[in-house]
Amino acid sequence: MDTNVKRLRITQQKSLIGRLPSHRKTARALGLKRIGHTVEQDATGPILGMIRKISYLLKVEEI
Repeated sequence: MDTNVKRLRITQQKSLIGRLPSHRKTARALGLKRIGHTVEQDATGPILGMIRKISYLLKVEEI
């Protein structure tokens, strides 16, 4: 693992009920399962793109 890659702590803050199917799938791809669930991911291009797509549902912190 590259030590220069930043890590992100991603927490789901809002419900996925009634959201677009692609947004629900994006949250699942990030590893999020329910409101309040937190995962840690590397800050790579694809991950940042997924975060940007559903940023209105998330809380993101750099660790």
